[in-house]
Amino acid sequence: MRILGLGCHYHDASASLLVDGRIVAAADEERFTRLKHDPSFPKQAVEYCLREAGIGIGDLDAIAFYEKPLVKFERLLTQHAGHYPFTFGTFRKAMPSWITEKLRLRKLVRKNLGYEGEVYYLDHHLSHAAGAFYPSPFDEAAVLTVDGVGEWTTTGLGMGRGTALDLTHEIRFPDSIGLLYSTVTAYLGFSVNNSEYKVMGLSAYGEKDPARNPWYPKMRRVIDLKPDGSYRLDRSYFDYEHAERMPSKKFCALFGGPPRAPEAPVEKRHEDIAAAVQLVTEEAVFAMLGHLHRLTGCPNVVLSGGVALNSVMNGKILSETPFEKVWIQPNSGDGGSSMGAALYVYHALMSHPRSYRLDNPFIGPGFSAEEVEAFLKERGIAYHRYPSREALLQDTARRIAGNEIVGWFQGRGEWGPRALGARSILSNAGNPAMRDILNLKVKHREAFRPFAPSVRAEEALKYFECDEPLPLPADFMLMVYPVRPEWRARLAAVTHVDGSGRLQAVQRAQHPLYYDLIGEVGKITGVGVVINTSFNVRGEPIVATPEQAYRCMMGTAIDCLVMEDFLILRSENARDAWDSEALPGD
Repeated sequence: MRILGLGCHYHDASASLLVDGRIVAAADEERFTRLKHDPSFPKQAVEYCLREAGIGIGDLDAIAFYEKPLVKFERLLTQHAGHYPFTFGTFRKAMPSWITEKLRLRKLVRKNLGYEGEVYYLDHHLSHAAGAFYPSPFDEAAVLTVDGVGEWTTTGLGMGRGTALDLTHEIRFPDSIGLLYSTVTAYLGFSVNNSEYKVMGLSAYGEKDPARNPWYPKMRRVIDLKPDGSYRLDRSYFDYEHAERMPSKKFCALFGGPPRAPEAPVEKRHEDIAAAVQLVTEEAVFAMLGHLHRLTGCPNVVLSGGVALNSVMNGKILSETPFEKVWIQPNSGDGGSSMGAALYVYHALMSHPRSYRLDNPFIGPGFSAEEVEAFLKERGIAYHRYPSREALLQDTARRIAGNEIVGWFQGRGEWGPRALGARSILSNAGNPAMRDILNLKVKHREAFRPFAPSVRAEEALKYFECDEPLPLPADFMLMVYPVRPEWRARLAAVTHVDGSGRLQAVQRAQHPLYYDLIGEVGKITGVGVVINTSFNVRGEPIVATPEQAYRCMMGTAIDCLVMEDFLILRSENARDAWDSEALPGD
């Protein structure tokens, strides 16, 4: 049985291929087109999945689409009718894409893929739920999905047992915790559906005590939050129902003036507003989880939807709710829903038993050593080949310990937005200056942005005040925990301003080479932690090919690239030896 999951047309288009109950390949379209959060039909992601499985489009038994376009179109029409004539401009802009693409998925599938078979359409939040429950380690689990909006649903609660999965409670548009967070994202001068994580990072600089944060009472004014986690937004503070902007004039007046310009300085007010929306989001989600536990009595919970990528919130779930175990999809946003759609069709609609667990996120495109060397030779790039695995580990560890910045390109790519040791930039977590160096000279991004620490899983408790036993989402860099006070000075580059770090607890079974590299760094420095940040620059997707990795190194302050068995030094490759196109960072 071969089922292709698809998601597209809004943001983070993706494809996932399920073969006999296992996901054999999955990727976001952005990795191929190089357009961050690319919403377009995921033709190249599909081609990759089929190629990885060694099958053709005619070998598919079904395609599963992650939402119901007609139901979503109904919402658009309802919004337009309810707010006419204010919605006329946005409605007119939206119509061409609906008429030519969004309502014609079967035609697009036929045109782009040559596929004539069965297509299943699933509810958006059911795809989220399936992507969280079916690949989880739990036979039974409570389910929470929270995002901006699907068709109508913005928050869903339910239960999964075996192959059965139901969402039994929902909150509907226009009430949405995800859209509240996105509204604050826009107000603070960041891009919506792209930079909510910046607000999360900025919140660490703000006042976390609700009694002392002057903007928290104002944030609570825009949302009526009940003890069970249900909520209503005061719609007078929001314009997203009828305009191409999110905060209304009333919202701006409440929070101290017009929105921050994108490149304007970040003020204390902005930090405290970010902290306020983070506080309210956590308060709402923890109340929902408490209610969900009372409804289900289940000790296990799974989360999905864009809000489930809020790692600051995730790190508090087990301490702030009655649940004993938690699992979160590594690609919890819309990108991960293509996987959920395929799994739901296979298990819930076709009644096949479960056997797959997503315990390894490395299901993206990979390149053999022979393919990498062929690229290097074709481009005339100077390189060295390591004589052994041990030589690669020892030399790379020595470079990291010596404060070099290393581009690390190994094995198959990660599923989801986090670099987990396959397409990563690595450096010395013990160098206090490294955070500023990486932000300014490599990533070209805001100075307040933190970097994640990678540590071997069995040593996580040594460095972090984390849950015990460590929940599985820590593998996927989805949990923020306090760094132990005695280590904060020695881990200054990965310790955020509030003393926390977004932990990645690496298991050897997932990525033995990366796991062993961390161990080698620990032997040299006495600290078994490395900085791990995604292999890209601001505004670009994570690199996906040897060429992209090389170009990223040559356009930044990355010192060297360790790509499969090869070492490429920036100092040995003059930029003018490359082509004339602008390089990342120019």
